[in-house]
Amino acid sequence: MTSSAAIEPTEREAPLERQLEEFRRELTGYCYRMLGSAFEAEDAVQETMIRAWRGHRGFEGRAALRSWVYRIATNVCMDALNGRQRRARPMDLTSSATVSTASGTQLPEVTWIGPVPDTLLTADPAELTTRRESVRLAFVAALQRLAPKQRAVLILREVLAWSAAEVAELLGVTVASVNSALQRARSTMAAQEPVVTDPLRPLDQDQERLLERYLRAFESYDLDTLAGLLHEDAVLSMPPYEMWLRGKGEIRDWLLGPGCGCRGSRLLPTVANGAPAFGQYRPSPDGGHAPWALQVLEISAGRVVGLNSFLDTEQLFPLFGLPARLDG
Repeated sequence: MTSSAAIEPTEREAPLERQLEEFRRELTGYCYRMLGSAFEAEDAVQETMIRAWRGHRGFEGRAALRSWVYRIATNVCMDALNGRQRRARPMDLTSSATVSTASGTQLPEVTWIGPVPDTLLTADPAELTTRRESVRLAFVAALQRLAPKQRAVLILREVLAWSAAEVAELLGVTVASVNSALQRARSTMAAQEPVVTDPLRPLDQDQERLLERYLRAFESYDLDTLAGLLHEDAVLSMPPYEMWLRGKGEIRDWLLGPGCGCRGSRLLPTVANGAPAFGQYRPSPDGGHAPWALQVLEISAGRVVGLNSFLDTEQLFPLFGLPARLDG
């Protein structure tokens, strides 16, 4: 028979476990911005939970629980970033190719900024709306150019709205050091000039019509109509391929040439990085449609300015809750 003394610690610890779980989504958003990968972010949050659970007996309420957990998460991310190359987008690494010069060079997954489902970051629709700007692919890619401590400062101060004193306490530095790091981070971000694109606006009828026209044009493979929805300098990228294309003419030619296997595709709408996205399924030789890409669209002024096709569907489709195939 188990004594009450044996079960008492578990009973006391249960509220802490519930409190830690309440931070999971916001910590995932923080770690994603730090690391540029949804999968690394989930691993970092899990490691944070383990360290918090193991260290909670020494916590003793010396600081607010949220600050304490964020300190652990920051240290986990710093450890993960130590000595490794930053994640990037194809546009950060090479010049644009053309259909005639495009190569089939692929780079490993750790090279790329990856997409993230909005639902992984928060369950609060109001918070999701206000935070979509800070998970745009271009913004997350620009963050990766910052030194890790500057990255943490910028996210905590300007995305999560922590005070300089709170950040200084978390990082164990002075307020002056935080302000200096923030100034340097702002200068670096301004020099990058990440493209400003429109977040998903579910109640925006113009955007909804644009997405409906895009879906119909892609599924019917009406490339003239599709090209008409693209900005003149629209960009197509396809991680893990290193190459990328610029210009709606090049994109149209790609889809008519090397990308012609996309003819007959079906698209399922979803949301990634605060932007409209589609799970793309190409016709399968054995019938039905098989996963091919997660398309994340970047939209500005009523035109598609970026078409990002992430091809690692084996990992991404389960993450986004997309079906393994489409039959019929």
